[in-house]
This record gives sequence, C-alpha cells and structure tokens, in this order.
Amino acid sequence: MAACPAAAGPLPSAIMRSHSYDDVLAGRPKRKVSEVPAEAGLVVEEPGSGFCGAVVRLEHGTVVLEDRHGRHRVFPLVPAGFLLEGKPVTLVGPKAAGHPQRVISASGSVKVAGLRARTARDSRIWVEGRHDAELVERVWGHDLRVEGVVVEPLDGVDVLAERIDEFGTGPGRRLGVLVDHLVTGSKESRLVERIDDPNVLVTGHPYIDIWQAVKPAALGIGAWPEIPRGVDWKEGVCAELGWGEPYEGWQRVLGAVRGFRDLESPLLGAVERLIDFVTGM
Repeated sequence: MAACPAAAGPLPSAIMRSHSYDDVLAGRPKRKVSEVPAEAGLVVEEPGSGFCGAVVRLEHGTVVLEDRHGRHRVFPLVPAGFLLEGKPVTLVGPKAAGHPQRVISASGSVKVAGLRARTARDSRIWVEGRHDAELVERVWGHDLRVEGVVVEPLDGVDVLAERIDEFGTGPGRRLGVLVDHLVTGSKESRLVERIDDPNVLVTGHPYIDIWQAVKPAALGIGAWPEIPRGVDWKEGVCAELGWGEPYEGWQRVLGAVRGFRDLESPLLGAVERLIDFVTGM
C-alpha cells in the first residue's frame, strides 16, 4: 500500500470529506449483492431455514416457493435474503429489475407474447375422450397453439387401429395417442401392442380415468376413493364424494386444475413425449 503524503498541518474538513476518510475508517465497503428477477421456476434457497424451491409467485412483498415434494413456503423479500447457486441474492419483481416480465403458461413454458396460432400441422394428437381433450387444452393449450398441433378425441381405443388406417400416416404426418389405464395386462395395453407404425407413438398413464391424474390435494380431498369393480368409476366417485352427477363432478375436477403442478407426473411425461414426437420432424 502506498504511503500517504506528508501534511504540513491538519487537513481542512472539506478535503477530508472529499477523500471519504470516514469510509476508510469504517472499514472496507460491503460487497454489493446482485438483484435477480423472481421469475416463476427460478430455484433458490432460503438460508435461514434451508428450504430450497422454485418460485411460484410474488404476493404483497413475499415470495412463494415450492420444493420438490410440492410443499409451499412463503418468505419475505428482504435484501440478500436468498441463495442462488450458493451466492447471496436479492429477489425483486421482474419489472423492478429492469427486465421484461416473463409470463409462464399453465404447462410451465414461457408464454409467447402476441401469439397468433400457427397453421395446423398434418400431425395430430388423439386422446380417448372429451374430458381428456379438455384437460390437455387446460394445461398445454398455449404450447399446442404455438406448435400448430390439434388435439382430437378418439372416443375409445377399441377403434384405434381402424382410425390409424383411415388417417394415413407418413413422413410429416404423425400421430401421438394418449391412452388411459395403460398398464401391463389391461385391455388398453393389448390393443396398443398391435400398433406397429414408426409414425405413431402411443403413451399413457396408469389411472383408470383422466380424472385420477389430477392430484387429490388440488381438489381438497385426501385421496381418490376406491370404487368396486362392476361400478362405473365416475359415478362411483361422484357418489362417494357427494359431487352429484358425473358432468358436475367433471366441472369440479377441471376447475381445480390451474397448471401442471396439479397433475400427476405420469400424465405430464406422457403428454410432453407426444408433443415432442409430433413436432420433432
């Protein structure tokens, strides 16, 4: 460190202020902590509790985080209040950080501003029924419009082979098919095993019906009820839960789904694979 020049007498107070002598005596200045936009999906840790999770939303000076088990915690937005990749950061609203605010779609993707739906591809995604189509639209509708993918109800997998022949697959004309109750030994699995077409991808989930792919917590119930064999599953569920007729029960189920976090992971993975398949040509 260079030595200070000798002084003939006391330094005037104005010179002392201009040289920030008070700051020198107070010690080294603190390192500035970066401000980071609290955008949905950003993973941070709250060091006081050790809670690590993804940003869900901001509300009234707080941030809601969700961990990998789906648990939510609310923390105040305080300076240097979080760790990002092990380094302290200050979370701020996207606009406060000078960044354009990103809007996240129900599927977790970034929404495309001013979207105009792309002209529909020749490829299609088929689902078993109307409820399946409405749920896929609720969560992935934005993504499908960006990609120009049309989702159509199949009205059961019993006619799948015939419908594929009628559709006529080929290069640039693929089919993705979402099947309920696709488990070993089921009727659905036996029908799917007969499909041998490189331009057709069949995925599915293990649930009896698409309703069951909605997390019980989203509906405020502890678990989906067990329905005896021989009883229509939807009617049995509505009777057990006091939901009225199946059409009333479906409105309750669909209305509880705000985004991908309300769905079970087997359905999420199945639909994402279908979208990748029909758009990856």
